[in-house]
Amino acid sequence: MKIIKPKKLNRGDLIGVIAPSSPINNSEKINNAVKYFEAQGYPVLLGKSVFSERGYLAGDDDLRLNDFHSMFANKNVKAIICLRGGYGSIRFIDKINFKLIRSNPKIFVGFSDITTLQLAILEKAKLITFAGPMISTYFGLDENENFIEEQFWDMITSNKKKRRVVNPNSEKYFVLNKGRAEGRLIGGNLTSLIALSGSRFLPTFDNSILLLEEISEPPYKIDRMFNMLRRQNIIKKAKGIILGRFIDCYEQDSDKKTLTLNEVILDYFANIRKPVIYNVNHGHVNNNITLPIGARCKINTTKGFFEILENVVN
Repeated sequence: MKIIKPKKLNRGDLIGVIAPSSPINNSEKINNAVKYFEAQGYPVLLGKSVFSERGYLAGDDDLRLNDFHSMFANKNVKAIICLRGGYGSIRFIDKINFKLIRSNPKIFVGFSDITTLQLAILEKAKLITFAGPMISTYFGLDENENFIEEQFWDMITSNKKKRRVVNPNSEKYFVLNKGRAEGRLIGGNLTSLIALSGSRFLPTFDNSILLLEEISEPPYKIDRMFNMLRRQNIIKKAKGIILGRFIDCYEQDSDKKTLTLNEVILDYFANIRKPVIYNVNHGHVNNNITLPIGARCKINTTKGFFEILENVVN
């Protein structure tokens, strides 16, 4: 498929912020993030959804959808960064104007529930997006390390042809299966991916490198979702597997019999005839690595590296 790449971000470019999913109750975080971007040389435009609330949603569906559309339509906005994940983007996915996105390609950043939008954008608009840090947990916080900032800015401001993806402090990847594979990086949050099952918004996983991460799901639910991936031949179609961080994915009831997360992962991925790497520092973690969804990449588990094979911005 012919992939569209957004233009790289340059100092002085306007960054739009929207909340397609859930709200946050901390205006200080938002203000700190705005100050952070402005200090880096990027003015910020806040969408109406950023300060809106309707239960677990950042305003009603039409408001969040209109914010999403207006940021893509605004010629001055060069990048869109999501406020947070949570839940909600799937509620308006069938109303998205994908022709608008295809005609106005720009950097779009988020992860967790935002995976839903990123997979739909890849399938319907063929645009590379970025699974990476969001406003609620990363930008403008004192506890962030330089690694996340350097890697994030390098990804969206530099059109270098190749780049190695490395963990913070050069932590090695854990190899489940040795081998090498090339394909388009497709995936993100496991729950959000599964939510698109059977819909017209889920991309094909033929010749892909499948990316998965998750938070706060017990092992039996991870088991169920992995089984769905297997039953839909998604694992079979993928050329290789990248497992990011699975945070707090354990059974909280100490009296309940359970498998461990690692046992579930080994059941599904240890004996397949394709390369699998685990513990890539992507997901609900500090120093969340930014990854380009839809870009060609390569994993070589024999030599222990993960590489993006093309420029992801023009």
